[in-house]
Amino acid sequence: MPVIRIISSAHSCLRSASLLAAIAFTAALTMPAGADDYDDAIKDIQSTMGGVPGFMKQFPKAALPGAWAEVKAIELSDNTALPPKVKSLISLAVAAQIPCNYCVWSDTENAKRAGATDEEIQEAALTRHWSTIFNGMQVDFAQFKREMGGE
Repeated sequence: MPVIRIISSAHSCLRSASLLAAIAFTAALTMPAGADDYDDAIKDIQSTMGGVPGFMKQFPKAALPGAWAEVKAIELSDNTALPPKVKSLISLAVAAQIPCNYCVWSDTENAKRAGATDEEIQEAALTRHWSTIFNGMQVDFAQFKREMGGE
């Protein structure tokens, strides 16, 4: 993988501390890590990203190795079902909905690096708009599904 792609992709792992927290919870339940695993993960993060972001050092030591392994296998890999640009745009839509300022910024930058246009980025960010309207107006869900061609 070219260095620019690694650096660009590495920023994807920064997109969501909440993503890492969810992964960590799963990893902590399934695979406790030892001190060697933590040290190996830190070394790999350093090698991959050229540094270790502060929030990763704050992450629970038992959870970091599993969380980092999943980030590398999904977020930083080109060998997944979704191409990097699509992953970044989906992440941006989710981040806009949550909302997470850290994630919106990072996902926008990742989407740009992956070749997303300003128009694609703007469209991805619209997810929150309609969700806010539907929830705020308390639109009847069953009626909504019928009117939209569902059940």
